[in-house]
Amino acid sequence: MEALAERLSHLDSQAEGALRVVMFYDTLMRRRVDLPALARASAGLAGCVTGIRLHGTGRVIRFSPDGGQAPAAPPAASGTAPITLDEEEIGAVWLERPGPPSPLDEVLLDRLAIAVAATVERYGPARTTMADPALVELVISADSDEAARARALRLLGFAADLPVRVVAVRSELPLDRVGAMVCPARLVKAAPLADVGVLLATTVDAARFPEGVRAGIGAAGSPDRSWQEARTALRFTTPRQPVVHHAGLGVMALLAQVPRDAARENADVAAIARMADDPDDLDTLDAYCATGSLRRAADLLHLHHSSVARRLEQLGKTLGIDLTEPAGLIRARLALTTWRLLDD
Repeated sequence: MEALAERLSHLDSQAEGALRVVMFYDTLMRRRVDLPALARASAGLAGCVTGIRLHGTGRVIRFSPDGGQAPAAPPAASGTAPITLDEEEIGAVWLERPGPPSPLDEVLLDRLAIAVAATVERYGPARTTMADPALVELVISADSDEAARARALRLLGFAADLPVRVVAVRSELPLDRVGAMVCPARLVKAAPLADVGVLLATTVDAARFPEGVRAGIGAAGSPDRSWQEARTALRFTTPRQPVVHHAGLGVMALLAQVPRDAARENADVAAIARMADDPDDLDTLDAYCATGSLRRAADLLHLHHSSVARRLEQLGKTLGIDLTEPAGLIRARLALTTWRLLDD
């Protein structure tokens, strides 16, 4: 520990050396340095490689005493200390001393851990889009207590006083790319979770979702409630309506709560299922239900309105529904939507 010994050579006791280490980190914290600066300064003070790791992001920072990043894979640590924030262990700091530990290593690691926790709390993680799935799951889980949820949001970089909106996404594009497109100037965090991607953001520009992406958007507020809303809204997406706000579903959202067996046994839903083998029939009915207008449906399908009228007449007979009546149109739309929900 030559560097540290040199710095403290004028001191009369180990206690004074410990005090000098404490003052060293107090100075760094007053200067509001970032994590790499903390690791670099600590390595210089200790005279050996010093490392920092955050569990939530998986980020590892290692510096050599010469001020450069340590290139090799870390050997076994000679000393380590946990980083604790709000009584939760969020990471660890360590020294990679080749020889025996110094009497001041314990003090150094303790103060470094405190400084790292303060820096994380002040600045949060780097504003990268991808996030630790475990942290994101903690935010959106209905089983999380509010204190744990608040800590996870803070570690992800979200301010405590801003409501978070959750988006459920299905996409062939990388989630970080989708997140950056829909939230170009604001913090957004993305993570894969089971069969769906998750975006966390304070605001979302629905018009910016790229082609081919399906997205369900929950309301801003409690993240666990917003996540459930987002998953429900995602089930209602279609090729013609790839992005759905849960708030825009209104009473239609209740269809997602219908038991699948009950839905399959419904005569209207069963009739839709029988005609689903013909993509032209299904497309025609979908266009008509989406627009509520024969002529607008014809425009969507790039067909003459008379051709669409003939198709709808035949479809009405097949379904046993008068599609020219408002009640019939509502009935067909409910049946088509319920049938789609069976496959999700």
